Amino acid sequence: MFRGFYTVASGMLSQQRKTEMLTNNISNANTPGYKADTAAMRAFPEMLMQRMDSTTVPTDNRLSLPLHRNIGSLNTGVYMQETIPTFTQGDLQETGNATDVALITGTLPDEGGAVLFTVEGDGGEERYTRNGNFTVNGNGFLTTNSGHYVLDGNGERIQLDSDEFTLGENGEILVNGAQESSLGIAYTGNAQDLVKEGDGLFSSETALTPAQAGTFTMVQGQLERSNVDASRSMTDMLSSYRAFEANQKVLQAYDRSMDKAANEIGRVNG
Repeated sequence: MFRGFYTVASGMLSQQRKTEMLTNNISNANTPGYKADTAAMRAFPEMLMQRMDSTTVPTDNRLSLPLHRNIGSLNTGVYMQETIPTFTQGDLQETGNATDVALITGTLPDEGGAVLFTVEGDGGEERYTRNGNFTVNGNGFLTTNSGHYVLDGNGERIQLDSDEFTLGENGEILVNGAQESSLGIAYTGNAQDLVKEGDGLFSSETALTPAQAGTFTMVQGQLERSNVDASRSMTDMLSSYRAFEANQKVLQAYDRSMDKAANEIGRVNG
């Protein structure tokens, strides 16, 4: 019976974590460039049950005898193995701001690939984002809305005289018709290798390669909205909550059964 406690508890924990993930998705439904997470649920290995009076090991050939017949398998619960961001294209929202840039995914050589802006992390390392809500700081550097420097194709910070510039489809930054710099766009063949770090940033164990022409286009004065389906996320969250409640009721039933076993069945009347 104690195995049931662990199975039900694992179900409650996995549904709680899934609910937290869905809540985070919904709260970022209006965050530019946000990529919704999906949960990868996995079952723990099943246990093969045998009769209690079995005196042989599972590899013994005598297991075919009726005395040592297998009872069956027992599922030991479920867990949320990981959260995986979904890199589908979000809708575009027009802002009219020259420093807002929407990155549109083109034809990619890999089905699970993705293209992202390259920015500088807190420690000077490269980080990646789909949030093109940029601005020009007091020193003339192009930064993200949270202050991370936007990098060019050579991994250098982009410094401009003003925020009055024109952006080409391939990321060229033109001032008075002359190209001053270009936005650095990175490509990964497997977007699932990227790790979310918060604040719209992704990291990778290895530096990503520059994106080739044709794999992306850019639109100035617009932002890519998040790809969160709020209605679907709300439905999934209610389903996850109902599953949590069902596991909770089973756990309460186990608790009542154990209470009876400990306090009533073993009682001896004088």
